[in-house]
Amino acid sequence: MLATPAERPIEGEHWVYERKLDGIRLIAVRNRETVRLFTRNGHDRSAAYPEVVEALVGQRHDRFVADAEVVAFDGDATSFARLQRRSGLSDPARIRHSGVGVFLYLFDLMHLEGHSCIDLALRDRTKLLSEAFDFDDPLRLSEHLNGDDSGTGRRLLADACDRGWEGLIAKRADSRYRPGRRSPDWLKLKCVARQELVIGGFTAPKGTRMGLGALLVGHMTDEGLAYAGRVGTGFDDATLHRLWSLLKARKRSTSPFVDAPERSDVTWTDPDLVCEVGFTEWTSAGRLRHPRFLGLRDDKAPGEVMRELPASAR
Repeated sequence: MLATPAERPIEGEHWVYERKLDGIRLIAVRNRETVRLFTRNGHDRSAAYPEVVEALVGQRHDRFVADAEVVAFDGDATSFARLQRRSGLSDPARIRHSGVGVFLYLFDLMHLEGHSCIDLALRDRTKLLSEAFDFDDPLRLSEHLNGDDSGTGRRLLADACDRGWEGLIAKRADSRYRPGRRSPDWLKLKCVARQELVIGGFTAPKGTRMGLGALLVGHMTDEGLAYAGRVGTGFDDATLHRLWSLLKARKRSTSPFVDAPERSDVTWTDPDLVCEVGFTEWTSAGRLRHPRFLGLRDDKAPGEVMRELPASAR
């Protein structure tokens, strides 16, 4: 079940609010002694988070499917950039050497001991979730606060932004779980603008920078991959090296964009890598203003990457 972008909270007692985490969405599946962690597009990431798998194996229930998010912290805020330091690692020694500890926040329950929970109301699912698991680190419960008609949602969002959090998730308390669907029953309210985008090329580096200068990124439309601009900041040396290694193997002679800019310094690439970008706003021409690279995402297919437009809250 996926959340719909929104500009402001919907107030009322039928809504609850959770902290929006800056991590990677995972589905935790246990079938007796076997535990698997899957991304939204079905990639198995169990080997990447052995401490989480161990904690799930130790639970008293031996059959369950739960919705969750794996995160790393930078101070009080969850940090996708810090979590990226675990990206691609599966060897336990290298994971320990990374120095990045992770936590799995569980926020929904779809199956328990062979019984489907998806048609239960959200309040009932989260109550069952809280009672079914032992929440000792690295497992944590994503707790919610109840809404009302006095502006609680707006106050919680303002407080989240003041704390440097990514935002809030607002959910209808009586909503059912609908796997794989984007639903207006779940709303995501961001403190800063962020967007998943497809990489379709890069420019040559300048000065002392190595590998590449900027990424050319876009999002899918009915016509194809639409150009959204260049991303030239947010890289450290290790990220530049990794991106260069990935992109040089994806070089192509033609642009993957339907509206590509004419530039002589661009190397086009196959559009099969997805990244996350922070930015201030969209321009009237559909370009990103002040974009900053946040990290690669392997939990979403390029064909699913659409421009996120806030829904009007009613």
